[in-house]
Amino acid sequence: MIGPPQLTRFERARIIGARSLQLALGAPPFIKVTAIVHNPIDIAISELEQKVLPINIRRTLPDGQYEDIPLDVLTI
Repeated sequence: MIGPPQLTRFERARIIGARSLQLALGAPPFIKVTAIVHNPIDIAISELEQKVLPINIRRTLPDGQYEDIPLDVLTI
């Protein structure tokens, strides 16, 4: 595996930002929305913590090699 076995803070920020934008534009959430979790950023964070997002992380080396890592394999 390329890089650390956990999600980096940059990958985490990118996933939360992209997913909250999708939710704000009307995408259906992958979790049940409650009164506590109701804005797009909180929903995106909850989805990430519950590992329900169908996302792969692509980690690239300087020589051009890359590896796609499923989100459910990484520690959050």
